[in-house]
Amino acid sequence: MKYIQSKIVLGVMTASVMLATFTGCKKEFLDLRPYTSLTPQDALATEPDLRVAMTGVYAGIRATNLFGRTVPVLGDLMGDNIYQHPQNSNRYTQYNLMTMPVNDGDAAGMWSSAYNAILRCNNIINSPLTGTPGLNQIKGEAKAVRALLYFTLVRFYAKPYNESPSSLGVPIVLTFDITFKPARSTVGEVYDQILKDLGEAYTDMTTFTNSSLMHKWAARALEAKVRLTRNDMAGALTAANDVIANSGFTVASAASYGAYWGSATFRTDKVETLFEVSSDAVGNNGFDALGYITNQLGYGDMVVSDPLFAMFTDTDVRKAIYRQSTAGQTRHPAVFIEKFKNIATDRDETKLLRMSDVYLIAAEASVASNATNAQNFLNYVISRRDPSQAPVVETGQALVDAIIMERRKEFLVEGDRYHDLNRLKLSVERSTNYPASARSIAYTNPKRLLPIPEAEFNTNPGIAGQQNPGY
Repeated sequence: MKYIQSKIVLGVMTASVMLATFTGCKKEFLDLRPYTSLTPQDALATEPDLRVAMTGVYAGIRATNLFGRTVPVLGDLMGDNIYQHPQNSNRYTQYNLMTMPVNDGDAAGMWSSAYNAILRCNNIINSPLTGTPGLNQIKGEAKAVRALLYFTLVRFYAKPYNESPSSLGVPIVLTFDITFKPARSTVGEVYDQILKDLGEAYTDMTTFTNSSLMHKWAARALEAKVRLTRNDMAGALTAANDVIANSGFTVASAASYGAYWGSATFRTDKVETLFEVSSDAVGNNGFDALGYITNQLGYGDMVVSDPLFAMFTDTDVRKAIYRQSTAGQTRHPAVFIEKFKNIATDRDETKLLRMSDVYLIAAEASVASNATNAQNFLNYVISRRDPSQAPVVETGQALVDAIIMERRKEFLVEGDRYHDLNRLKLSVERSTNYPASARSIAYTNPKRLLPIPEAEFNTNPGIAGQQNPGY
């Protein structure tokens, strides 16, 4: 986007002006480039350069308005999983009310942070360096992250794929060009690009190092999620089965579940987490982190809706990471979130792709073709969360409902609920925890989509007339 790209090119333009003032100097002096004028080709001249640049990509997607906080918060707050505590720091208030204005800062921040990260990915992907497994790995990681970013954008700013693939999606930017003023591509075109990137990433990547770096199985799991969102059940099942059968990743057990969420470091053991955005004592969002806005030792703004908490049985290990407030506490009674425990020094990672998700994707994708397999996939997850629960034996729509309910419980505060309701074209029916004016939000309500930022319209005439309805 022009207003994003202009920030990157500013140093180059300044350096060019400085160079032009020395036209009377020796030729060899003129051939020397100021340090501020490095092009991506100059800056990314070796494999180590690309690895450093990819580290910058991972830091970029940790931004507060991306996966560092806003994406997971809005994915649940715009649904019916979490609400804003009456005593709050006034963050995300408009989303609790579902009255977001066209100039909403969080929506604008998500857009600009995502496209800045996409620009970084593009520079890596378009590097002329080729020919080694290491280069292939890095470029594959960049393609997978770019796919993740476009998947995030198209789900927040555009209608679901199964509503209309020809409706307006988001602009696709694959190369750096300061003059490029892209219109919104269609939803179908965006999904096609996402799947292209993921297919190439799956082939390019051969190395798993840890859960903070993209790898082929994370790309394959994301492909399963993308295909499920497109209602491509056969494709989703194929991708999910590949991860289950061949990746070596496992679902966290009931016995290890509490320790799994208590850990503040990325994983190397292939337990549960396929990919997460990493934070540590140096690289973190501080008071603007996801944990800080959910933990009662921080802002504690986001709390669990009462009806959802009531769905957890006493034998469900997940219930222990949420806590009903007691009468002696000073805060208004609520169900507090203790899923993210580490809010100082080494912060919690933000988990984006988990094996539990892969199994539940496989379950939903199997319902129509093989109900027994769908039950088995679902019951595998349930047995590792609530060992006392009887196996699910339902079929048809009742089985789909059971899977969606399990997704709601499993991914609480991980940002999936709103997107599940959108792709299933369901109304958001909120409890009395929410303001009376924002308890029933129809699928057709224009606030189900975020506004395209005003700054985009101010600098990009290509997008003129393409604002989402209701803004």
